[in-house]
Amino acid sequence: MAQNILFIMSDEHQQKAAGCYGHSFVKTPTIDALAASGTRFTNAYTNSPICVPARASFATGRPVHDIGYWDNAHPYDGRVEGWGHTLQKHGIHCMSIGKLHYRNETDPTGFDEQVVPLHVVDGVGSVAGAIKQPLAPGMTKSKLARDIGPGDSGYIRYDRSIVENTCDWLKTEAPKRTGQPWALFCSLVAPHFPLIAPPEFYELYPHDMLETPKGGDPDYPLHPWIEAFRRVQNHDEFFTEETRKVAMASYYGLCSFLDSNIAQVLAALEEAGLRDDTLIVYTADHGENLATRRLWGKSNMYEESACIPLILSGPGVQAGKVVNTPVTLAEGANTILDAVRLGGEGNPENRSWREIANEPDDPNRVAFSEYHAVGADTAVFMIRKGQYKYIHYVDYAPELFDEDADPEEETNLAADPAYAGVLGDLKAELVKRVDPDKVNASAQASQAALIEKYGGRDAVLNKGSFQGTPAPGEKAEYV
Repeated sequence: MAQNILFIMSDEHQQKAAGCYGHSFVKTPTIDALAASGTRFTNAYTNSPICVPARASFATGRPVHDIGYWDNAHPYDGRVEGWGHTLQKHGIHCMSIGKLHYRNETDPTGFDEQVVPLHVVDGVGSVAGAIKQPLAPGMTKSKLARDIGPGDSGYIRYDRSIVENTCDWLKTEAPKRTGQPWALFCSLVAPHFPLIAPPEFYELYPHDMLETPKGGDPDYPLHPWIEAFRRVQNHDEFFTEETRKVAMASYYGLCSFLDSNIAQVLAALEEAGLRDDTLIVYTADHGENLATRRLWGKSNMYEESACIPLILSGPGVQAGKVVNTPVTLAEGANTILDAVRLGGEGNPENRSWREIANEPDDPNRVAFSEYHAVGADTAVFMIRKGQYKYIHYVDYAPELFDEDADPEEETNLAADPAYAGVLGDLKAELVKRVDPDKVNASAQASQAALIEKYGGRDAVLNKGSFQGTPAPGEKAEYV
């Protein structure tokens, strides 16, 4: 029997920042309970650690290099069809409530209805992030460092609107749809910056309980690609020791705010009598560095940025199970189609998460991710297989980490002769999937053409960047 699917996605939720993933103090009781009632994945990764490409991969079930939505100025437009189009062809009601970050509301992106959607600014997005060769200069102001602490924000108000609309639909409309399953994509923005949290959640995290971020010492060695990235995304230069703690407390407060919003959505599903007939998925589009290695935001392949929470609960899902098999966000497409019994129509290179959840762990399965967006001097690719993660930087030396022995990723094994076999195996897995140099050239050619379309490098730089898409109804602030 086909089931409904309630797919909840947050934005910028670091996998580590949840109680069920072992965080020592963050308060996420709803997410923890959802994991206890279902299956939790430990090695889930975004297909690209930045919003627009990640969401395009999720929409289509395909990797970024295969679809060409490279960065936050190459927004999804429906040109490459995805799971929503398949549902529409079969007459299955498919709707979104909240953030999509596609090009606009009128493109045929696979939804019967979009409620309070958020799309890229002016249908264009963040063009400055496409500047390469040479990279853009560092920022002279950081909204991320400026807008922090307890209070209110457009994103907080927007999330409350998303929750209100989701709960209303689940209580009033979903019970009427008894003849056929439905798919509801509920997409929240917390804990994405601005790092402003409702006071009652901010106060859960006094500064003396906060950890010292890994790699905060200026002498901490950084990979050369990361050094180049930091010169562009130089948010950390605008923090003090005290404001860094304020921002961290705000982030954790937003994680708890997110948790409280998910609680309301799940309560509405329960009240509608649909919990037993609905597969629930919770995940995020990517993570958040949160000052580790003096980085903020996302945009790299370290665990804080590329690894995402993933929980399934509902029919056909084991309770209390933990899955270590690597998976990626793009496989959410097959998971949705599988839930409504259209699994044979998804990307054959992917699997449904529910199928994987009901099998023994597969240490030989590979998760693949790539990054071409803001601050990327060259493309970066990631392979996760078994206990190892391989990071391939075009024109730079690679990184190799043993995630079992070194979960904080502080010892690069790539140059160690003892790991030459592992390095070779993982590089072979990469080139099976992609020609790194060719894809890097394709991405940068597309980005160069975009810069020319908007007047050239100087014109784009002079316009500035808005450092985060505003909530619906608000104007972008260029700095």
